Amino acid sequence: MSGNTCTSPSWKGDSYENVNYNHRSIFHMRERWFFCLYLNCLIFYAKKTDMWIKDILNNIKGFRFNRHEFAGALGDMGTFIPILVGMVTVCGLNAGSALFFSGLFNLISGFIFGIPIAVQPMKAIGTIAINEGLTLNQILAAGIVTSTVVFMLGVTNLIVFLNRHIPLSVVRGLQLGLGLLLIINGIKMITNTNTIFGFDSIAVGAFCGLLVLFLFFSKKFPGALVIFAIGFIFLFLRTPDILKGFSYELSIPEFTALSADDFISGTFRAAIPQIPLTTLNSVIAVCALSWDLFPKKGADVRKVSTSVGLMNLIGCWFGAMPMCHGAGGLAGQYRFGARTGGSIAILGIIKMIIGFFFGAYAIKLLSVYPLSVLGVLLTFSGMELAMTSRNIKTRSDMFVMLLTAAVIIAFHSTAIGFIVGLAIAYLFLYGIVRIEKLDEDTD
Repeated sequence: MSGNTCTSPSWKGDSYENVNYNHRSIFHMRERWFFCLYLNCLIFYAKKTDMWIKDILNNIKGFRFNRHEFAGALGDMGTFIPILVGMVTVCGLNAGSALFFSGLFNLISGFIFGIPIAVQPMKAIGTIAINEGLTLNQILAAGIVTSTVVFMLGVTNLIVFLNRHIPLSVVRGLQLGLGLLLIINGIKMITNTNTIFGFDSIAVGAFCGLLVLFLFFSKKFPGALVIFAIGFIFLFLRTPDILKGFSYELSIPEFTALSADDFISGTFRAAIPQIPLTTLNSVIAVCALSWDLFPKKGADVRKVSTSVGLMNLIGCWFGAMPMCHGAGGLAGQYRFGARTGGSIAILGIIKMIIGFFFGAYAIKLLSVYPLSVLGVLLTFSGMELAMTSRNIKTRSDMFVMLLTAAVIIAFHSTAIGFIVGLAIAYLFLYGIVRIEKLDEDTD
């Protein structure tokens, strides 16, 4: 028995020290593992930051500052000015904050993308706000909700998945439909002046349209710059007293507190219609267009999605109007001469100065700017966007593109057009329906 005696371990002896040593060893292993993980993350993001800085510096080096870039910066004014003026006068949006943040994000976008990617008002939110008289807080809440969804699509990489699985024919249909809508709206802006002759009339629109065509390839006199200046001449001829009482007033953005009711109302009334439009037009369509116009410097969908999200998650809390990167804006700025980020950098600095010092007075001036001139800018922007669809070749792809565009125009809804076009495109893709075969049998 004595040889088989089993003695209990003494927790005050060697066994306790071994257990304690093992615990310390495991603790140190975990500590080292977390330290290595932290160090690897630090190195990864340091390399990423270094790449971003190099990209930004390369973009800045490529900036050009000339009359063509400045003229190109005006190519988006046909959309920007009417929505901005409407939201300020009807909904109480702060003009100074709206112009300042729009300019700031113009400048930042020029640095990040290096191409004249537009910063536009969110059209669905803007249109609903003006037509239905949304409060300022509801507008800002709608912008925050929309941008949160788009931002999450970017950071989770879901936007890349969507972009990969949307056929080119559907994207071209989106571009064609949106381009034609811009053309229609531009012509309506001219005809809705309801005046044949005058300082803001159909005759002015026709004259400016012909002038753009005559100056289409002019290197000395960029079309947008010329007609925008003509617009101001007509403005002062029509309202010669507009400069009376001119003064500057500093406009400092202030934080805006939003309630749960603002978010609920803003989401259902404006954000839900805006989310598909922003995702499709301001991310997927604009990136496709950027690669068409700038094959070596096209924009990445994830970067654009994140950019749209951050613009509003920052700006809307300080009274900025909800903004996005629109395909029509990029098309318009390119059509009128913009080729580098210098174009929107110029525009951004001008907007920031005007917004900070002369915000309220600028809206007074822009509210009487001839709509016939803005309609011409918008019409040519739409033409540039619509013409990117010209590389579709097969009958099936042409069918999908035209159907998508037609539904967008008929329903005035990008989302409905996209759903119909996508469904038909996949029916063709999997061979469930075929129009080529029907054509062959007919022949």
